[in-house]
Amino acid sequence: MLQIDLWKRLLVWATVIVGLALASPNLFYNRVEAHNDAVAAIEESGATAEREAARAGWPDWLPSGLVNLGLDLRGGAHLLAEVKVAEVYQSRMEALWPDVRDILRGERDSVGTIRLQPSPPGELRVRISEPDGMARALELVRGLARPVVSMTGAGTTDLQVAGEGSDIVVRLSEAEQQATDDRTMQQSLEIIRRRIDEVGTREPTIQRQGADRILIQVPGVGSAAELKAIIGTTAQLTFQGVVSRTSNPDTSAGVGNEIMPSQDEEGVFYVLEQAPVVTGEELVDAQPAFDQNGQPAVNFRFNPSGARKFGDYTAANIGSPFAIVLDGEVISAPVIQSHIPGGSGIITGNFTVEQSTNLAVLLRAGALPAGMDFLEERTIGPELGQDSIEAGKLATAVAFIAVLGFMWASYGLFGLFANIALIINIGLIFGLLSLVGATLTLPGIAGIVLTVGMAVDANVLVFERIREELKTARGPARAIELGYEKALSAIVDANITTFLTATILYVMGSGPVRGFAITLGLGILTSVFTAIFVTRLLVSMWFARRRPKSIEV
Repeated sequence: MLQIDLWKRLLVWATVIVGLALASPNLFYNRVEAHNDAVAAIEESGATAEREAARAGWPDWLPSGLVNLGLDLRGGAHLLAEVKVAEVYQSRMEALWPDVRDILRGERDSVGTIRLQPSPPGELRVRISEPDGMARALELVRGLARPVVSMTGAGTTDLQVAGEGSDIVVRLSEAEQQATDDRTMQQSLEIIRRRIDEVGTREPTIQRQGADRILIQVPGVGSAAELKAIIGTTAQLTFQGVVSRTSNPDTSAGVGNEIMPSQDEEGVFYVLEQAPVVTGEELVDAQPAFDQNGQPAVNFRFNPSGARKFGDYTAANIGSPFAIVLDGEVISAPVIQSHIPGGSGIITGNFTVEQSTNLAVLLRAGALPAGMDFLEERTIGPELGQDSIEAGKLATAVAFIAVLGFMWASYGLFGLFANIALIINIGLIFGLLSLVGATLTLPGIAGIVLTVGMAVDANVLVFERIREELKTARGPARAIELGYEKALSAIVDANITTFLTATILYVMGSGPVRGFAITLGLGILTSVFTAIFVTRLLVSMWFARRRPKSIEV
């Protein structure tokens, strides 16, 4: 066993060299980070003298992967947001009214006149003048129901329709509410993630917590207010018909209508049809541009469904104003001059170039399906993160020195071989973290400190086994060979069980728990590699060179 094939030796040393090379950029963290940011900026928007200087700070041919620092190490912002899922119910009911109105119009002889009534949130009330036609009206409205798209709601429909006197009352079914809540949370998570990714933040943590809450942690963001500015804007874009224009904010909008202020005209308000013609959910692209007057604007394009509705409305309402509403404000209300097919258009307003760019980013990232209340806001300064890094460095150094001293005192020269392998092991951990783009957190540092202690455990098993074999009067070569051979199963079994635990922590845990699990799991892999291959190779090289008649372990 001490005679290791040349190709195996080369493979082991090549693995070590590659791992240490991948870890090396972390020794020059700030310089490499500036280099990476400059490369990304040059690819996106072109080179400048400053970017080229930053890029030159690290050679392009060297590895440039870094271990990402988590919120507790880098500083950043922490938010806990509550999604107002009930708002989606109201939007569904508002969007349903045109369909209910149109389907009942064909039965006016039996149901009489149809009037929308003031309704509580999440409910649609429609009054008919002929109560005798209620059965027929309920039948028609129930025909608008669709099967619930969810595993738990199989076999049920999305609408609950009942008659109360002369009123038809429509609500979402319980199964549909649950399915809607799940879709709303999934959409909110994805949209928040896309918005944060748009501004180039590093390794954010975006997780659902409970039924209607989202945890957002973004390292490197200056403050919680800055993070809210990125994700807090709901960017709910709608295109609505204009009923009238007024300067009185207290004007009665009427049933089925709503009043909204103009964004760029002081003291001007618009009475709009409450049901939007098209929403931002049907928007597929938005790009900053300039209008015919050279002013900043935003070009947009709808999906086929939105394009069809947009085209039909513009064809039927030529000469009428059409409001473009963003977050409760009318940003533009142009008069429809002609039919607009194809689903493309332009948003104009008193924008700066920066405002048009930011608006395009928000729209392209998508509209949040519901508003959010921020229950927790915390800003973690980089000073606190630096303190954590220094504390982690100190803990690692103390543990490292203590383990090195113990192994040297307990096993002499063989302890020195274990110490060399331990140093290599730490480098390999950082190499793997850099390779996979993992995020290092304070619990992750704790995982590395734990790994330092565990890394020599395999070597301890081997060395103690060699001691036992030496007592049987076998020669040193045979004792070393049997020591590695008989200790192998114990090493593998012990580390497999620990690795399984780390895997479960990663799969089932979140946030800091995952950070700990990642470093622990990777540390187990590197520890087994260095104990079984690196230490054995060092011992083999030493033994082949010295050929000792006896050894002390």
